[in-house]
Amino acid sequence: MLTHAVTRALRKNKTLRYGVPMLLLVVGGSFGLREFSQIRYDAVKIKIDPELEKKLKMNQVSLESEYEKIKESAFDDWKNIRGPRPWEDPDLLQGRNPETLKTKTA
Repeated sequence: MLTHAVTRALRKNKTLRYGVPMLLLVVGGSFGLREFSQIRYDAVKIKIDPELEKKLKMNQVSLESEYEKIKESAFDDWKNIRGPRPWEDPDLLQGRNPETLKTKTA
């Protein structure tokens, strides 16, 4: 009978009902966040193979080099083509004749 009264009192206590789970969530979250943020610093410490590092340095692409590649391109004659919806036939929508496509693949 005494344990029943104590159990009922603990259930009615709002601090135990809402405060303790909140406190566990905050404290447990801080430990979890520490572990996940530690992964970031551990990944920086990993050394890369020197041969792979040379390949990466040779294939560096800069914004200026990409700009020089597309600077000469003419974008005046582009055509905006809407992609097909799942229930539409993509060949008919984009103006291609499905009859000629079937003969090319056959």
